[in-house]
Amino acid sequence: MREVKLPISSNQLTLLSMGVAAILWTQAASAAAEDMPSTTLQTITVTANTSVRENVQEDSVYIDNYTPAAQASHLSDFLDVIPGVEVGGTSSVNQRVRVRGLDDTNLKVTVDGARQEGAMFYHMGDITIDPDLLKQAEVAVGNNSVTLGNDAIGGAVAFETVDAVDLLKPGQKVGAKLHAGYASNNDELLTSATVYGAPTDNIDLLAYYGKRDTDSGEDGDGRELYEDSESENILLKAGAYIGDDHHVGASFSRTEKEGVFPFRPDFPSLPNSRGLDVIPQEIKRDTYTLDHNFNPANSLIDINTTVYQTETQILRDSEDVGNFDFDAKVKTTGVKIENTSVIDTNNGRHKLIVGAEHYEKESEMARDGSATANDDANNTSVYLEDQWQIGKLTLTPGVRYDRYESPEFVAGGSTYDNVVGAFAASYEVAPRTQVFASYTELFNGPDLGQAVFNSNGEGIYVNNDFKPEEGYNSEVGVATTLRDLTIADDALQLSAKYFRSNIENYQQFMRTGSRPGRFGIDCETGAIGGDCQGMFNSDEDYKIDGVELAANYTTRDFGMGLSYARARSEGDKTGNSIPSVSGSGADSGDRYMVNLDYAANDMVDLGWRSTYVASITDNQGETKPSYDVHDVYVNYSPRQFDGLKATVGVYNLFDETYASHASRLNTADATATDFEMGRNIKTSLTYQF
Repeated sequence: MREVKLPISSNQLTLLSMGVAAILWTQAASAAAEDMPSTTLQTITVTANTSVRENVQEDSVYIDNYTPAAQASHLSDFLDVIPGVEVGGTSSVNQRVRVRGLDDTNLKVTVDGARQEGAMFYHMGDITIDPDLLKQAEVAVGNNSVTLGNDAIGGAVAFETVDAVDLLKPGQKVGAKLHAGYASNNDELLTSATVYGAPTDNIDLLAYYGKRDTDSGEDGDGRELYEDSESENILLKAGAYIGDDHHVGASFSRTEKEGVFPFRPDFPSLPNSRGLDVIPQEIKRDTYTLDHNFNPANSLIDINTTVYQTETQILRDSEDVGNFDFDAKVKTTGVKIENTSVIDTNNGRHKLIVGAEHYEKESEMARDGSATANDDANNTSVYLEDQWQIGKLTLTPGVRYDRYESPEFVAGGSTYDNVVGAFAASYEVAPRTQVFASYTELFNGPDLGQAVFNSNGEGIYVNNDFKPEEGYNSEVGVATTLRDLTIADDALQLSAKYFRSNIENYQQFMRTGSRPGRFGIDCETGAIGGDCQGMFNSDEDYKIDGVELAANYTTRDFGMGLSYARARSEGDKTGNSIPSVSGSGADSGDRYMVNLDYAANDMVDLGWRSTYVASITDNQGETKPSYDVHDVYVNYSPRQFDGLKATVGVYNLFDETYASHASRLNTADATATDFEMGRNIKTSLTYQF
């Protein structure tokens, strides 16, 4: 396939591109999904702009149709296909999900419904999960529902691990899945085994174990990306139906990665030039969940309850290389209950969602020879949302109340009582064509301080006047589905969206030190410049404007997806973009993506993914350069061996040297840039029986 260059200015959306935009943006109306080709077992599903509302802003892209999904080792291998979403960080210990420029500190992130709260260390990512565990990942691009709640300024990412019912074939009682994969660039070897079964009609069980060994890889210029690690993943699940009305489930998942990494993992080439040794480190996440569903033959009752606890830990042993030893943890414990009622009236149908949630997050830090430092925060909320359908018109008002008790050593334990509202509307202007709009008020209480800097207040500025982040997210758009265009049963989904978000009292962290960008905080007044570090509110408000567009064409044996995303943030005083902990502005260049998939027959499937990101120059003259990356793959499932599937792919086909705009990027210093891997050949073999 011919490589396509798109030399479009990063700060100009031309009339031509706006015209194209009007017919682009995939993941369109949910009404179209019912006739789309079916997916395979354990397909990772990415749902763009998901909320609990069943309207045009809920849509799905089946990632098994996209190049990297079958051999994903990093969240960027599948989440990046969603317009508005990027994942930075080359190493899996530095995975940073960004939605419209906002990172996971402003996103609600869950694993099987369990919140993943708190920040660990700004040189590392906070999301610890291996893609091999996943069944699907739902992404709310922007906050469009009161059901998301606190810590969801930019939206939400909900990871779901695989269930036995996803793998069992019709009539099967017991099954197993064996998987092995290899990547050439970093000599990564993945082996995993899953055993699952349904010993009775009402019970299902699953046990998974996986191991991933990784060496250092190289970027496109041959620079070493330091990592030597082993990881283990465990997943245990059980579910049971009790009578006709109740279902209970329990799960435990663990991702544990141990090895040697740079002291600052977002500087993967740093040891090569500055002599700082890599450091033994261990990163671990344990998540426990219990869930219950009560759904009798009554349209007023469909109650879901989830109780959870999750803990993430970073353990370091610097082996006498500086004073870098620590044991940092963040634990979140919570419960959520939600009921959905469907009520038919003379004035239309109401889908009423009422819920309550309480969670507590705690951070803990221990260094050699010092007492353990702790801090905690908790949030209690109740919400109500009504999806009111009146013929072709759907109106969705919502209201939410939060009571947030802040961390002692961040905001002095201040308590915030807050009420937010939301309203959305959609209208079917023609068959399978809808226009929609939404407005959602935002709230985010002061988060825990970074766990590695916990000190029970010593050297910390405690901001007793800390304000919560507030603002709004507004969106308008159109979605349509066209069918039987060229052949029977084909479908073309087209969509376009414009959004604006406003954020007040943006939360920032300031380190001590005399280097650029690290000025410290006055320990008494909170003014910038001093011997303390801590959190403060930005003195300017930020707005984020953008467009997310795409088209998705499918037949029974061919699929093509096109997408475009643009988001720009701006402060009301300086015009600067939202600051980022990765050392540069949060904005990324305009992103263009093409995905092609062709099933030549029932044995062979071919695919291509092409991503072009335009350069972008911020208000201070710093430029993030453009890049152009291509991936290809082929799947082979021989008829003679039922359940066997082999995949070969070449990722970063032309060995491009680049860094994601969501990663640490310094054009003046290559060792301070988190470059992506160069060309990488991956192979995998799966046998399911």
